[in-house]
Amino acid sequence: MEFRYLPMTQEDKEEMLATIGVATTDDLFKDIPDQLRLKKDLQLKKPANEAQLMQELSALAKKNVNTKTHTSFLGAGVYDHYIPSVVDHVISRSEFYTAYTPYQPEISQGELQAIFEFQTMICELTGMDVANSSMYDGPTALAEATNLSAAQTKRKKVLVSKTVHPESRAVIETYGKGQGIEIIEIPEKNGLTDLDMLETLVDETVASVVIQYPNFFGQIEPLAAIRQVINDSKAMFVVSSNPLALGYLTPPSAFGADIVVGDTQVFGIPAQFGGPHCGYFATSKKLMRKVPGRLVGQTLDEDGKGGFVLTLQAREQHIRRDKATSNICSNQALNALASSVAMSSLGKNGIKQMAWLNMQKAYYAKKILEQQGIEVVYQGALFNELVINIKHDVAKANRALLAKGVLGGYDLSLVDKSYKGYMLLAVSEMRTKEEINLFAVEVGVIIA
Repeated sequence: MEFRYLPMTQEDKEEMLATIGVATTDDLFKDIPDQLRLKKDLQLKKPANEAQLMQELSALAKKNVNTKTHTSFLGAGVYDHYIPSVVDHVISRSEFYTAYTPYQPEISQGELQAIFEFQTMICELTGMDVANSSMYDGPTALAEATNLSAAQTKRKKVLVSKTVHPESRAVIETYGKGQGIEIIEIPEKNGLTDLDMLETLVDETVASVVIQYPNFFGQIEPLAAIRQVINDSKAMFVVSSNPLALGYLTPPSAFGADIVVGDTQVFGIPAQFGGPHCGYFATSKKLMRKVPGRLVGQTLDEDGKGGFVLTLQAREQHIRRDKATSNICSNQALNALASSVAMSSLGKNGIKQMAWLNMQKAYYAKKILEQQGIEVVYQGALFNELVINIKHDVAKANRALLAKGVLGGYDLSLVDKSYKGYMLLAVSEMRTKEEINLFAVEVGVIIA
């Protein structure tokens, strides 16, 4: 049998046309001018049966380069990390991968508990009081944070460091337009936020200051110094943070952050050619009722038994529109579950060890690259990314590395032409000493 599903019959088609009151399928397109219509058949292959189609698609898929076939030093927001095998086993269970919105708590306790555990672990990592049930990804979570800051302070100016991921900055701009928020960028100096310029820009008209920790260039921003600069202005402090890094670094809450956001792709979510991801949003108890998206709370039923429910929902679907702080209408429950399972499997000590390995291997890569005569651009404290200057076309260098079975770093000239020759490398716990050594040697050959 060549069809997995029953196709539509001629009788089905005629019945549908009669129901909507037209005689033929062509009548559906009568409003489209005749000269714009295609007068010939599309140049398509002949239909294949299911077995043939699967063979063809599998052959095409094998042409893709991925982190299982190549050694990857590519990061810039999407990373190759260890994923415990139990993650796939749990998220493949039908009660999880078919679940969508747990509006009926009496039949959604498993899903609600999983989300509650996700929120709890995010709070433990960030040091914040409350976290939501996830957002689409890190950049949209950050944009929600800037919009919230403007609504909370009733100010329309947001300062965003140029060391924040450029894609995140673009999303902030897009979100801000609808709210009439002015986005002002704080310049970068030696791979970090320029504190002198921040001091000049911040005043009592600023709603929030946005910093990434570690930042886009892999450097660890001095959050204590930044907090000190913005204190007198009473602007909110928004920090976008890699949650894996928080397994080792001091959490933003210790520096007075008001909102901490980020992406949990680093926990249990494959690179997947760039998505989907899972954003997190954590804040203080003071802002609990302004948090976008969903919150799962723990309660008691009428019989005194513990249970989980959706609570404190601040989106316009549930409350008066003029009181809503966000119109985000979903969350990433399945990916949040994957992150929860990964974090649970690793445990507190495992996450700390994983973060430590990232730091150690990145510093090892820095040492080996410098021994090969390759310039490491920024010399500040780093987590698992660093910028090198190969003084060559990075795109060409990456093509040469690809031929050697290596995915090179991100070409920073795509962000700014002044970064020509600069490559952003990610060195995760998955990279071995041999792979790092080989990369350094191959880059050394390319630039020789």
